[in-house]
Parts: sequence; C-alpha cells; structure tokens
Amino acid sequence: MADLQSLLDELGGNRLSDLTAALGGADEGRARSALAMGLPAILAALQRNASRPDGAEALNRALERDHDGSIFDDLGAVFGGARSADGDGILRHALGDRRSAVESAVSRESGLDPSQVSKLLAMVAPLVMGHLGRARKQGGLDAGGLGDLLQREERTVAGGQSLSGLAGLLDRDGDGSIADDVGGIARGILGGMLKRNR
Repeated sequence: MADLQSLLDELGGNRLSDLTAALGGADEGRARSALAMGLPAILAALQRNASRPDGAEALNRALERDHDGSIFDDLGAVFGGARSADGDGILRHALGDRRSAVESAVSRESGLDPSQVSKLLAMVAPLVMGHLGRARKQGGLDAGGLGDLLQREERTVAGGQSLSGLAGLLDRDGDGSIADDVGGIARGILGGMLKRNR
C-alpha cells in the first residue's frame, strides 16, 4: 500500500468483508460510506495537529516510538480488535472532544450504527499511523518531512477536494452543520472508491 488512498481502496474493496465482519455483520455499503468519511477525518485531524507549534515533532516522536508499519503484517489482528485500545488513544489525541461529533456525523451520513462507527474508527486509526510511520522510516523523514507528507496525502485522499474545511470543523463548536460538510467531502471520495473497485 503506497499511500492512504491505497489503504482506503483496499479496506473499501478486497478487505471489506473482513471489516464488516469485525463490525458484527454491518451492511457493506454503509461500512464503505463510513470508511470514506472516517479515514479522511482522521487524516485531517492529524494534519491540523501537525500544523501547530511542535505538533509535527510530537507526531514524529509518536511514530518513531510506536508505529513502524508492522501493523500491516497482521491485519487479521486489527480486525480482531487487538489494536482497538491503541485506536481509541489515537482518536482521543487527534480528535479530542470532537470525536463524538465526528462519529455522529459519520453515522448520520452513512447510516451505520454509531457504535459500529466508533469501532470502525478505532480500527483504522492505527492503520493510518502505521502507514505514516512506515513512510517516515522508508523516506528518512523528519518532522518537516512529515508535514509535507500529510499535505500530499490530503490531496491524494481527497481526490481534488480540500480537507481543510473538514480540519476546521474539528475545532468548531457543534452547530449542526458537521454532517453536511463531512458528507459533502466524503461523497466525492466514495465515488472515486466505487469506480476503482469495479
């Protein structure tokens, strides 16, 4: 998997049955929609955090310490829930008090049960970090290089749509509009996923 778009395609295509089974038999279409919203939301949150003073350096240290990409050697363990505690910790750090708002928005837009959305995000968050950690290691990236990588990933995953608005939502007080904004970005991403997986 060369980039996060490849991860998104893989989870929404060849590994979708594994993912839905891990969610207790979720509807595949709803799970794919939730994935198309959830992964970019995590990416946008990480990018937002990395853009703050010392944020990229903190991410660099976390990747060096805990995320070397080896998670991809055993995706079965990920789907089995072995990394859910790690995922919850990543989401707590990345999304902060906006996690419940993001999960509610993804649930409303995708039709997936809120508890399943929460579980899905906790599963994919360590994969996002594992991808970044592997890219960091392979590219010999420092904190500045990670910031550049996140910007490139944003453009790739968004397929030409900007995730900056989504990142801004993560700082905003709840105003009822987050579902529309998250969903608007995700519909374009989901359309691209469906085309590539045909």
